[in-house]
Amino acid sequence: MTLVNGLNKFSNPNYVSIFDTTLRDGEQAPGAAMTAKQKMDIAHQLVKLGVDVIEAGFPASSEVEFELVKSIAHEIGNSVDEEGYVPMICGAARCTKKEIERCWDALKYAKIPMICTFIATSDIHMKYKLNMSREQVVEKATSMVAYARSLGCEHVRFAIEDATRSDKEFLCHIIGEIIKAGATCICLADTVGCNLPNEFGQLVAHVKANTPGIQNVILAVHCHNDLGLATANTLAGICSGVRQVDVTINGIGERAGNASLEEIVMAIKCRGEEVLGGVYTGINTKHIFTTSNMVEEYSGLKLQPHKAIVGVNAFSHESGIHQDGILKNRSTYEFISAEDIGFIRSTEHGIKLGKLSGRHALKAKMLLLGYNFEDKVLEDLFWRFKSMAGNKKNITDDDLRALVSNEDIQTQIA
Repeated sequence: MTLVNGLNKFSNPNYVSIFDTTLRDGEQAPGAAMTAKQKMDIAHQLVKLGVDVIEAGFPASSEVEFELVKSIAHEIGNSVDEEGYVPMICGAARCTKKEIERCWDALKYAKIPMICTFIATSDIHMKYKLNMSREQVVEKATSMVAYARSLGCEHVRFAIEDATRSDKEFLCHIIGEIIKAGATCICLADTVGCNLPNEFGQLVAHVKANTPGIQNVILAVHCHNDLGLATANTLAGICSGVRQVDVTINGIGERAGNASLEEIVMAIKCRGEEVLGGVYTGINTKHIFTTSNMVEEYSGLKLQPHKAIVGVNAFSHESGIHQDGILKNRSTYEFISAEDIGFIRSTEHGIKLGKLSGRHALKAKMLLLGYNFEDKVLEDLFWRFKSMAGNKKNITDDDLRALVSNEDIQTQIA
């Protein structure tokens, strides 16, 4: 059986591979630590989504982490479905022989293992964190890539930490040397989330145009959300030719987080053909909502209600103008279908009654509760409802039934 994975789908230049790092970078978010069982559950859910690469963790960080990555490589990295799909299993390692060996020892049981090693290339990192010269950084990066390949690992990914604050000439030079050493994937990281979309797209284009051998490897991006632009920057990278993107469920990760899987995938699903040149992913979007809920529960990182795609308000409507449109045709105010992501509505139309709601929404809600009023009665009920909603944030079904039980309303019904 031919294995189906992002690697062999790259024969189609429009395919965008999804590299999920929820279990590694996502868990690095303050307060997001998860148990080994929880992380294994999430890994199984990522398979249902159909991600191309699961970055399972940092094997050298602890014995527990090593055993977890090893278990994921064994169990999930060998679970080939009837269509031949199996995710690549990746582990992270710093540029040291010890960490790379440890990473390989955990990953080698998977059908398609990948080592991801990394080093920073910005002057500020080289001077203050690494205390290394440019020449030393090049030598360290290339020798460790070669060492990873010598262990028998066919897929070695090299992440350029702080690429967006690096000298462009040096950036292209070191990437070219890393490719010569045997790297099969290069990842450009906006580590501190400082770029705007236009400059990030230009950086990707510059690297593609000025790096020898770049056409022979997978080019990926890893964007952080410090300016709220991780999704926008990732899409800008795709527009400039990137075909692998690093994401996390719910956008969790260091500081302000990472590019969100659900946002990137749905942007491609909804606008890929029309705006992004026909790009597509292999994600089964109907598992997005369930996966989001699982990560929210296990990580303890609560979603903001207005979070794009998966927030509780994403498909909820309280404004009277919007409610009227939704009741007539959902597409008036819903560009994305809730059903496409497996979102379960609490009500048929996602309508939430509040002080801004209108008569149409109130009438629809009362019909659901079994009440069909004449216009005069509904008008009286509506103003009583507005008075109550002005003083009460959450209107329940019991509140509405109490309004109907009002003596004046009952007299009109009789």
